[in-house]
Amino acid sequence: MGSTTPTSDSSYTLRNHRSGDIGWIIHRHGILYSQEYGWDERFEGLVASIAGDFIKNYDPQVERCWIAERDNTFLGSIMLVKDASSNENAAKIRLLLVEPSARGLGLGRALVRQCVEFAREAGYSYVRLWTQSELVSARRIYGREGFVHVASEDHASFGVKMVGEIWELKL
Repeated sequence: MGSTTPTSDSSYTLRNHRSGDIGWIIHRHGILYSQEYGWDERFEGLVASIAGDFIKNYDPQVERCWIAERDNTFLGSIMLVKDASSNENAAKIRLLLVEPSARGLGLGRALVRQCVEFAREAGYSYVRLWTQSELVSARRIYGREGFVHVASEDHASFGVKMVGEIWELKL
């Protein structure tokens, strides 16, 4: 189910995760979101928790992590995991990240599409995600891919005031 062979276009390759990738995902999220949005180390802690849960509970039949790279250089990542908090047959997109050097290549959209395609193959009924209103580019991708904004909440979980949003796509 889902391709284990890399997919690529002329500017990057998408592949499944391997040893070392999850630590890199945590590291880059911590640095980039601090630099770009002023989020504190609590965000990095959340990313570490999500990534650790992924590794501890990984079920390759219904979950996946993709790494985007070019010439063995990390360009981005995304995860699709089973939504354990839902009684519905739902998955969650987690930890979408595109390195600044790779923005504008369509990589974010390709990563989201990879998740949605795999979710369909795995038999999920819904794909959900949690994002922040200030992540304009990501929100634009989700909307273009058919996700619908279904709820919002004010919070300051990462040291700054923001609006968390839940989006979902019925498959």
